[in-house]
Amino acid sequence: MTAMTDLEIFARVARTGNMSAAGREMGLSPAVVSKRISLLEERLNARLFQRTTRQLTLTETGDGYFKRVVDIIALFEEAEDFVSRRNTSPRGLLKVTAPTSFARLHIAPHLPAFMERYPDIELDFQLTDNFVDIIRDGFDVAIRIGELADSSLVARKIAPDDRLLCASPKYLAENPAPQKLADLERHNCLLAGSQDGWRLKDKDGREHQVRVEGSIRSNSSDFIREALLLGLGLGLRSTWDIAPELERGELQVVMPDFTGSSNFAVHAVYPCREFLPAKVHAFIDFLTELYGPDPYWNKSMKIPTGSTGATGDQNKRTSRRPGARKTTADASPAGLIGGI
Repeated sequence: MTAMTDLEIFARVARTGNMSAAGREMGLSPAVVSKRISLLEERLNARLFQRTTRQLTLTETGDGYFKRVVDIIALFEEAEDFVSRRNTSPRGLLKVTAPTSFARLHIAPHLPAFMERYPDIELDFQLTDNFVDIIRDGFDVAIRIGELADSSLVARKIAPDDRLLCASPKYLAENPAPQKLADLERHNCLLAGSQDGWRLKDKDGREHQVRVEGSIRSNSSDFIREALLLGLGLGLRSTWDIAPELERGELQVVMPDFTGSSNFAVHAVYPCREFLPAKVHAFIDFLTELYGPDPYWNKSMKIPTGSTGATGDQNKRTSRRPGARKTTADASPAGLIGGI
């Protein structure tokens, strides 16, 4: 038994004036109650009760101890109630890290609806296209985009990440569009992060690792996007990032038979499945409901090949168990756009 349990036994005996009655309330035998009280007195080196064959009363020391123990138990119960309420009702500060572009385009515009639904949640967003250690830096959840590597973290797929090869009309006017993978060697390929190649899938579902080179590289996804729109090269971009530009003709798809790897997706990553706070559940469920297996950014345009697949509806840990989803803590930078 813990020291707190001993305090609860003592308080019940003091209230009832009877060890048998206190034992019945706690589901303990009178012998166990008597032993715990004796051990408590030994530890304190003080007599708490005056015992006779007919009566059990507090000593002066025991009375003073009881008044203080009552306050301790009340604080303990209040603390447990505080944790219970925070874990059952979405409330409190939610600390999130996410890629800058994705958060600006597809999280921030929907925050009014989220805050209206969950008015007791406060949000702290840290936006970066670089890798963040969510445990060390105290984040509740991270939005990660790309292919995930093994980790002890937990990941939930919240949307597909369809990627297309594209370029501006200006670039294509000066550089004939590639027709096959080998042609990419002759193009200025714009690279994000530490990428040195692109993972592509052909129309038959076969995966290809293509090494590409270019004169511009940046850790900022927004920067590469602007370079692409300015006609400075060819890029592999997510449809969530460029759908409006494709619709307006500011960008054009090249080699439509090749798209990004089907392993890419938008994930919510968090430290642990057990005792997940309600605020984290609420945020992840909100985004999953908002995006779905066919996210709104794809609905106004035709994807050249199949979508990357349905949104995951289960939390999954790493490949330490068969079939588990990989997570981002050790993700290869080449496999991620934003938050790497």
